[in-house]
Amino acid sequence: LPRIHSLRHSKMIVSSHDGLDCPCTIVGAGRIGLALAEMGRSHGLIDTIVTRNDKIRADSEGPIYVCTRNDDLKSVVDSCPSNRRPDLVFFGQNGFIEDFLRDQGLLGNVSQVLVYIAVARKGDPPTDGVTDADPEGLTAATGKWAAQVAARLR
Repeated sequence: LPRIHSLRHSKMIVSSHDGLDCPCTIVGAGRIGLALAEMGRSHGLIDTIVTRNDKIRADSEGPIYVCTRNDDLKSVVDSCPSNRRPDLVFFGQNGFIEDFLRDQGLLGNVSQVLVYIAVARKGDPPTDGVTDADPEGLTAATGKWAAQVAARLR
């Protein structure tokens, strides 16, 4: 996976899309989804936050951050219009989802982010995965929206 910077560092080592942050649709209003929305607000952006049961608009643009549990992924994909599925960004579902993506016909056609950040409670600032062994952080992203994710996390 291409590496993206940690929240503490401005170095970015990815190249895909244009690398600029932009408004997103965020599926999931939990700790990670709300933290990502707050990061967008800090960049002057207003994201659309929907729940895992809401429909995703076919006429919207930009990445669709999927910040739900694994058992909600199927309903999120089902609620996403087919023209918008390439914009799905699966954000750290704590598990191996390649079989799921393959079964849905999405493997290799969506973005994935392996997240090494934690948010203790809704509204708390995220703690990143910087360690002495890996001072640039451990979060990694791949796919069409990898550079946009890096810009968001910056």
